Amino acid sequence: MIENHSDNIDSKENDNSNQDSVPEDISSTQNLTTENKELSSQKTEEINTEELKNTISNNDARLEQLEKEHETLKNQYVRISADFDNFRKRQSRDQDDLKIQLVSKTLTAILPIVDNFERARQQLKPESEEAQVLHRSYQGLYKQLVEVLKQQGVSPMRVVGQQFDPNLHEAVLREPSEEVEEDFIIEELQRGYHLEGKVLRHALVKVSMGPGKQNSQEEVEKDKVEGDIDSEVNTSEDE
Repeated sequence: MIENHSDNIDSKENDNSNQDSVPEDISSTQNLTTENKELSSQKTEEINTEELKNTISNNDARLEQLEKEHETLKNQYVRISADFDNFRKRQSRDQDDLKIQLVSKTLTAILPIVDNFERARQQLKPESEEAQVLHRSYQGLYKQLVEVLKQQGVSPMRVVGQQFDPNLHEAVLREPSEEVEEDFIIEELQRGYHLEGKVLRHALVKVSMGPGKQNSQEEVEKDKVEGDIDSEVNTSEDE
């Protein structure tokens, strides 16, 4: 009986010791679990942070690339817009030039008719009533023709007394003049015309050579004649 009692006591002590050790193991396990969770959470946060950094870096690179593409497209647009604007202006200018050329060609063909009207007006001197009626009718047609030319932008040149300008005038004759200075226009032989500020037809003119030119020419001819006479005299003496 005593032995049994002793055994029971030992058994109880073992049980008590086992009971005392169990909480320690559980606590240790819990601590390990907590540490593992903390480590796992820390690693997860590090991974998330790294991924976020990579994402931000990729987005920055993508943004930089898009900005470069945007700048390239913007420059292309500016160049294309400038080229189109230049093309539009060139087309408009070419059309205006072509229009002026066509109008100039047509009006140039009409100008000789105007010349004939002006010559006829200067030559005709109506005396009878019938001739005067015809003359008035002719003057009406001439005025209509001149008015049409004005509407098209044609204006006559005024050249007499003006200094000769090869851009506007064509010198047909040159003669000495005591009254008009050299290179000034004495007479208009054929009227010139402007078309919207540009020369439609050059004026045919007579230009002054200035005073003394005629005498100089006569002296040259006189010297030449005297030279020929002296030459003939010397030849006869030699013989």
